[in-house]
Formats: sequence, C-alpha cells, structure tokens
Amino acid sequence: MYILKSMIVSGFFLLTLNSCNQPTSKTQAPAAPSETAPTLTIDGNYVTAEYDKRAEGFDWVGVTIKSEQDSSITIQVRSRADKKKPTCTLDAKATKTKDNTYRATLEGKAVLFAFDATSLTITPENPAEAAVLNFYCSGGGSLAGTYKKNAEALDPTQIDKTSYQKTLSLQGITFYIESIKKAGKEQLSITPAGLSVDNQIVTHDITGETVLNAEIEDMNSDGYPELLIYTQSHGSGSYGNVIGYSVNNGKSMSPIFFPSVSENAKINQGYQGHDEFAMVETSLAQRFPIYKDGDTNAKPTGKTRQIEYELKDGEASRKLVVKKVSEF
Repeated sequence: MYILKSMIVSGFFLLTLNSCNQPTSKTQAPAAPSETAPTLTIDGNYVTAEYDKRAEGFDWVGVTIKSEQDSSITIQVRSRADKKKPTCTLDAKATKTKDNTYRATLEGKAVLFAFDATSLTITPENPAEAAVLNFYCSGGGSLAGTYKKNAEALDPTQIDKTSYQKTLSLQGITFYIESIKKAGKEQLSITPAGLSVDNQIVTHDITGETVLNAEIEDMNSDGYPELLIYTQSHGSGSYGNVIGYSVNNGKSMSPIFFPSVSENAKINQGYQGHDEFAMVETSLAQRFPIYKDGDTNAKPTGKTRQIEYELKDGEASRKLVVKKVSEF
C-alpha cells in the first residue's frame, strides 16, 4: 500500500513539474462552440414500401407514433382494410431506452422501435424471439422491418378505422376489446370467451373519449380475472375514466363501479384531469398532476397525486375503493 501511494504521489509530482516546464503562449485559440444534435421529431406516420403502390391494389401497413409526456410513445399499427381484412393491427406503448430507441413488451417479449430522420425500424430485442412480431399479423405477415416516414395522413379511403384493439387472457378467460368509429360515434365492444354461461358482447358508447389501454388481473384473488379499460376524454382536460368487468365464478361477467375523482372531496383538490392508470399487482393506480390557483392547463405547478384502489364487493356490484393516497 505504501509503495502504491508513493507511486501515485511521485507520478502526480512529475506531471505537475512537467506542466510547469512547458512554455506558455500569450494567446490561446478560442474553444470551438459545442454543437447540439437537433432533436429528432418521431411523431407521425410510417408506411411499408407497398403504400406507394396502393392505387394498384397493393396491401400495406402503416404505423402511427405519438409522443407522451413521460418520455414514452403510443404506437398504433393499422393496415389496408377496404378490400379485405386488415393484415396487421397493434396498439401498444413503448418506453425510451436511449436516443431515438424505444422498447415495448409484447406477449412478454421485448421489441425495439428505432427511429432516424426518415424511417422507423421494428425488431425483436432478442433475434430468437422474432415470432412475437408475427402474432399481430395474419397470413404469415410480421411487424418486423423498416417503415418509411410519410408526411401526410394515412389514406382515409383504405385505412382500417378501428381506433383500438387488444386481446387479453387470464385463467382460461379471454376478452377481445375493440373500439371503432361508426357514423360519428365511438363504440367500444367487449367480447368475452371461456365463460361457462354468458359470452354475450357488451358495448359502450364512448363518443368524445379515446381508449388508452386495457389490462387484466385477478384483483380479488378469487381465481377469476377482472378487466379494466382506461379511457381519456378529448380536449385540453383529458379526464380519465375506467370501464371495468369482473368475472363471476367463471360463468358470466358484471360491471365494476369506478368512482369519479371529481366527486370525492378528499382527493379532488387541484384535480384537472390528465390521468394515468396502471395495474400494480392486484391494485389499480391512478396518477394525475395537482394544479394550483392560477396554473394554466398545460403547466401545473403542484405535486403529483397517486391513488391506489382495491376491488371490493358492493351491494349491487363490485367496486373500486380508495385504499391509499400519496403525493410526490
């Protein structure tokens, strides 16, 4: 240890002495200005090469990207649907891992979305798991590949008009969720499968809202799943809502009551929407910014409030009950 310290001290002394013996110039060249890489705009539409030949009847796939406030992106994959059933369909969210690269988890597998100035490339993080990208396409197709950025909106006469689509399964029960715009209205449909008595389709008119995500979990640990669908209203407020269903002993499903934040005086102070929802184990977490007096809609200056809900049996139906409130 003494020898090592002596070497370090001696080395430092020699370096200092050498620096002192170097001639000094009267003037020094100014440092070159640092260059900041331009921010890449990734929002917009990306298409397969066949899009340019759509007038000739070629099938094509498009990807729409939207950046979110939490450094994530929402991904919507839609394809041509005017002549046949859509080839590929996906609604997902991806988190930023490094500059211009985002990661999504699809069917338990990691998928990368990498951007440059003119294109988007979709690949599995593990090449051995490439089959996951076939899951969202029909006829042997795959989401994998490079998509060219398209300056205009996707062809409205050909594009699949499904706003949201997802299939979720747990404990032998499956839910097919679809939201589609018809005659100026947005209709959400939930199709269950695997229930022993009632598998009827349930519909909701959610005009003025957008489906953000859907999750499945056995929230009350009774051996049967609950389905939660998160929506957000249009406009600057972006108020969130939850549409939920609980499976009754594997036979049928019943609605879950979700209480409105605006009607709860204990948690609605400073609430102006912009909700985020996510399952945390067997609970539902809702998060939103707190607005102070004088704050504009775009710039809340308060903390973030998080509410944790648990599923409880009510008199008429199961309901989500506030379990914990925290701010940070």
